[in-house]
Amino acid sequence: MHPIDWFIIALYLAWIIWTGVGHTRGSKEIEGYFLGNRSNPWWAVGLSVMATQLSAITMVGTTGQGYTDGLRFVQFYFGLPLAMVILAVTAVPFFHRARVYTAYEYLERRFDVKTRTLTSALFLLSRGLSCGTIISAPAVILSIIMGWNLTLTVLLIGIPTAIYTMLGGVQAVTWTDVKQMYVIVFGLVAVAIALVVGLPGDVSMGDALRVAGATGRMQAFDFRFTLNETYTFWSGLIGGLFLMLSYFGCDQSQVQRYLTARSEQEATSSLYMSAYWKIPLQVLVLMIGILVFVFYLFTQPPMLFNPVHESRVKQSALAGKYAETEQRFTEAFNSRRDAAKALATTDDASARAAAEATFLASDAALKAVRRDATTLVQDVTGDRTYRDVNYVFPTFVTTHLPIGLIGIVLAAIMAAAMSSIASELNALATTTVIDFYRRLVKPDAPDAHYLLVSRVATGFWGIFACVVALFATNLGSLIEVVNRFGSFFYGSILGVFMLAMATRRASGTGAFVGLMGGMALVASVAVFRPDISFLWHNVIGALGVVIVGLLVSVVVPATSTGTDAAA
Repeated sequence: MHPIDWFIIALYLAWIIWTGVGHTRGSKEIEGYFLGNRSNPWWAVGLSVMATQLSAITMVGTTGQGYTDGLRFVQFYFGLPLAMVILAVTAVPFFHRARVYTAYEYLERRFDVKTRTLTSALFLLSRGLSCGTIISAPAVILSIIMGWNLTLTVLLIGIPTAIYTMLGGVQAVTWTDVKQMYVIVFGLVAVAIALVVGLPGDVSMGDALRVAGATGRMQAFDFRFTLNETYTFWSGLIGGLFLMLSYFGCDQSQVQRYLTARSEQEATSSLYMSAYWKIPLQVLVLMIGILVFVFYLFTQPPMLFNPVHESRVKQSALAGKYAETEQRFTEAFNSRRDAAKALATTDDASARAAAEATFLASDAALKAVRRDATTLVQDVTGDRTYRDVNYVFPTFVTTHLPIGLIGIVLAAIMAAAMSSIASELNALATTTVIDFYRRLVKPDAPDAHYLLVSRVATGFWGIFACVVALFATNLGSLIEVVNRFGSFFYGSILGVFMLAMATRRASGTGAFVGLMGGMALVASVAVFRPDISFLWHNVIGALGVVIVGLLVSVVVPATSTGTDAAA
């Protein structure tokens, strides 16, 4: 990489660290450290929420998803606007008026301490796992660029972020998020422009999208109702609705964001920002992935996007077979490139049908060769789960963007990673201290003591996430990995809050048993019906908790006094 690119990245990191450290002054008490003294404007909270979501996984995993699948993934977010409306009139006023630090504090007021503790523990486990996948995305990039060991790159990303989060608390997280969001959007737009400019002179943007459309990548809607397909209109609208309700309404990493707002109205406005802008932003990211696919139609891509695995195969006993496969790949690429050029520049309708058939056949032939190359990697490494979808976008950035723009885009990816990691670590520390340490271990300590414990907790979760990150990179598309982790827990957690807010008949025992029943039901479906898409796990978990919780509440009803009767 050119020294100019390194200078841009170094300048960005210095700027962000300076911003984060500058906000440590307001973090001397737990109200300021965890909630920023509830003083943040709606637009800052909204940008922080979006920055938390728009992690490096989005920039690496979602672009890879667009490269392989096209726009289908956007259906995942169809339930988001409806979820924001529901939460704006339920969860936001509810939590603001309750004056809580965490969403799970309310569960003890409504039910009992065991329900609060179990729900908090599930959040810690699910969010700790997800935070690890967020670290793994930029680690992939640095391991490619620098040729460093993956463990080293994970630690270089996770540990510094944990340190500045330990120092500054939620105010440092929020205001660095705001600046990072500007860097992220600028980087995405710059890449999109570079991809359009990089098309062959005789291929227009419309021509390029027509070729992509021939492969199905421009199809954004699938109206089939099936539990086996992950990305359909109905799975996104229904399963996505339950997932988004849980994520934004019950997940501390999001609830804590709008608890920092100056008022209930400003917290609501921050949620509407996501409702309006999340889907268009996801379309932009997916379109970048599609444009990378189109770019590699006319410019030969590597047969394997991960040079580390390529090097291992070339140095193995299968090196000769790999060289033979490379020759086949080059021939298949040349055939596909010619077919793509013919399809893009053909105006006659009848000739276009024949050109499309030829192109699709050549594209299938190239995929077959790439599958053979993947099999060679699996044979050499022994890793049968290997996929290189997460390496597509980083490879394009580092090999085809001009000097300077590489540094900007890598800074944007670093910005996305740091904003999400910091937000998650801050939420994990808050839940650890408020729902466990202060509630169960030492309830009467001074703020200085809780601040010290909070910083220790932040460091612990940073190390935990780094360990998870080492195993996340080979689990497939990172954007799918993080949502699979979340969907295993989110529905059941949502079900507990549905019981709490929707009916007074639910008892603490009912909620606790219902939560365990919902988790057991999701686990059973995941094991015995793996063909059912993970998005439906959110619906299954939530409804399972509600049904089991209400049935148990009939046998063990809420008492007329105590927490079960509290609303």
